[in-house]
Amino acid sequence: MADLVKCVRSNLDCADICHTTGQVLSRHTGYDTNLTRTVLEACATACRSCGEECERHAGMHEHCRVCAETCRQCEEACRDLLASLG
Repeated sequence: MADLVKCVRSNLDCADICHTTGQVLSRHTGYDTNLTRTVLEACATACRSCGEECERHAGMHEHCRVCAETCRQCEEACRDLLASLG
């Protein structure tokens, strides 16, 4: 159980950062390119870190496998959006 403490912490941090990123990006009042890049980079980093941590437990816990896969998809989406910003 103790080995999952880091995983749970990573999950919570990633969820908070993803939520914040969604809030910032969904505002319909224009955007600050530098802030948008920074938020997307933070989200991609959090997703990569969380995905790597969950992958360590994926063989034992199905929810970790699902989380790792979802984190990889979210990281890719953030990186794609960053690339489209130029």
